[in-house]
Order: sequence, then structure tokens, then C-alpha cells
Amino acid sequence: MKLYISIDMEGITGLVDATFVDSGKHNYERGRLIMTAEANHVIETAFQEGCGEVVVNDSHSKMNNLLIEKLHPETQLISGDVKPFSMVQGLDASFAGAAFLGYHTRAARKGVLSHTMIFGVRNMYINDTAVGELGFNAFVAGHYGVPVLLVAGDDETAEEAEALIPGVTTAIVKRRISRTAALCLTPEKSGQLLRDKTREALEARGRVKPLAPPESPVLSIEFANYGQAEWAHLMPGTTIEQGSPVVSFQAKNILEAYQAMLVMTELAMRTSFC
Repeated sequence: MKLYISIDMEGITGLVDATFVDSGKHNYERGRLIMTAEANHVIETAFQEGCGEVVVNDSHSKMNNLLIEKLHPETQLISGDVKPFSMVQGLDASFAGAAFLGYHTRAARKGVLSHTMIFGVRNMYINDTAVGELGFNAFVAGHYGVPVLLVAGDDETAEEAEALIPGVTTAIVKRRISRTAALCLTPEKSGQLLRDKTREALEARGRVKPLAPPESPVLSIEFANYGQAEWAHLMPGTTIEQGSPVVSFQAKNILEAYQAMLVMTELAMRTSFC
């Protein structure tokens, strides 16, 4: 059995503000160590429970945060930027299940360090379904028939996951107080929780169905201001709502929608605010 892991950083225990997740800030190296430890708890348990192969995709920022020298030696790590499918690079139909670790809520929801890809996105939709990184990545997994078995992060992230994916196992390693404060488990306690929840998720994998994406989906992104929408609209095939910072794209499938989202958000980041 093969397990795919996508690991972000904002949902790791103890990581509550930019000083832990920005490589230029003073707490970042601490954040990397705790992130790597959380990954190892899930990886080691997966091997113990019979997984023959575990692939981990580093999914935060420049995607080179995990300390490979500290990972379980049998782990295969996807590291670095630029990746054609970003947070779900390497995911395909050969995997029996996926785990999303260190995840956070979408931009319009409460949650520790909540956002959707960039801070210029207010809302994102696949047809009429509001999605963040968690939802969009789960749809890509569903395209390949891969169920998301485990989601780890704060309590708001667990709620978002459970609403999207019936039967998913969630591991709450911290509870939101505000966007930059949380009641956190210690790494030792979060590690035990992740081990227990990984076993639970793998044992219950038969009850979770892949999140099937719609055929020919429409991707719509509501940006924070019109300038960002103008930049995103430079991508061929997009439409922009009159007087609204919403840009839409009719995709052939969820994979095309995902890559369109990457291009649109990259363009939007070129907006100047002065």
C-alpha cells in the first residue's frame, strides 16, 4: 500500500504566526524541526501499519522546509519549487490514500494563519463549492480516485475537512484563539495524537470515498482588490466580472483548473499597493 502525504506548515502545533513559517524570521528553524517531527510520526506509523511506500510532498512556500536528513530513511521526499501541481505534485492513482498534514483553513474562515494560496485571495470556488487549499487538493486526489484519509491542523481545519470529506479522520494539534494565537499541544503530545490518528485513519480507510470533482469545472477566484483581478485576467481564457474582483476560468477538468489557479494567483501577486 502506498501513502501520499502533503505537508504544509501553518497547521503544525506551536506554529502560530509568521515568525515560524517565514524563512526570514527568527522562529523559522524551530518551525522546520517541529514540522519534520510531525511528518515523521505519521510516516513511521504508516510503515508500521503495513504501508510499503510513503511519498511526502513539502507543500509550504518555497517547498524546501522539511529536513530530509531527519526524515525516516525509507521516505521519498518531493522538495523544491516550481512544481506543475504544487501541493499535490506526484499524486496519482497508484496511492491507496492521502494525508494532509499541517493544513489550515481557507481565507474566508476562522483559523490559525488562515489563507488560500496567497493573501490576495478572499474566496475561491469550484462551481458553487467554496474551497481552500484543503478542498482543492482533495478534489485533485479525487480525480485520481484517491481518498483523503487524514487531515491534521487546528480545530477549524478539522471542521472544514469533515464538512468536505465524510468519514475523514482529523487530528487537532492546536485550537484557535485568534488568527495568530492558539492553544497548542506540546510536540510530544501532538506526536502521540498523530500516531494514534494515523492508525485510526488507515484502519478505517474503507469508509472514506474520494472527493469526486465536477466534470468541466468552473474556477472562480475573488481577489482582495481589482488590481489583482486585472493581473489574473491576463491569463488567456479567463473572464472578469464587471465592477468585481472575481475572475473565472472554464476548465476541461480539475487538473486544468488547478494549474489555472496557480497561474492566476502568481500573476495576482505582481500587484503593487503603492
